[in-house]
Amino acid sequence: MGSSNNGLPPSANTGGEDNRPVEIVLAGWVDRFVAWLIDFIIVSIVLGVLFALMSFPFGFSFYSNDMALDRKNFEPFHYFLSSLVFFGYWTYFEHTSGQSIGKKLLNIKTTNLSGKRVDIKSAALESFGKSFLLPIDVILGWLFTNNKRQRIFNKISNTIVIKLRPREELTENIRYRKD
Repeated sequence: MGSSNNGLPPSANTGGEDNRPVEIVLAGWVDRFVAWLIDFIIVSIVLGVLFALMSFPFGFSFYSNDMALDRKNFEPFHYFLSSLVFFGYWTYFEHTSGQSIGKKLLNIKTTNLSGKRVDIKSAALESFGKSFLLPIDVILGWLFTNNKRQRIFNKISNTIVIKLRPREELTENIRYRKD
C-alpha cells in the first residue's frame, strides 16, 4: 500500500491497517514566536517603506505647524492600518498554504485539528487574534488551552500549529505529541 496525502501534512505519522493513531507533532512556542517575529519584521519593513512614501509629500509642505499632521492623531490610524495589513497577510497565507514566510522558514504549519488545510473562516479567526490581540490571545491560551498549544483564537478557530516531518500511511485516529 503506497502513501497518499489526503490533505494531511507531512508531519502526520499515520498507522496502517491495525488502526494505530495518527501522530501530529505540535510546534513549540519558541518556533511559533520566531516565525511570528520573522513575519513581523518583514511586514513592518514593508509597512515602514509604504508609510514613508505616503508621508513624503507632507515632509516638504509649506504649511505652518498648526496645519501639519498631528502625529498623535495619526497613531491610532497607523496601529489599525498596520494590524489590518497583518490580518490580511496571515489570513491569506494560513488559508492558502498554512504557512507564512516565517512558518516556512521554521518548517511549521497551521492546520485544523485533523492536520488538514484550514478554511478561510478559520484562517481569518485565527489571524484576528494574532493581528489585533496577540498578548491577550497568547497569555489566555497558555493558561487555558495548553494541551494542544493553542492560543485562544486557535481554540476558537479549531486550528493548531504543527511541526512538518515526513509521513507514512494514513488512518482516522489522531494522537497529539509535544515536540
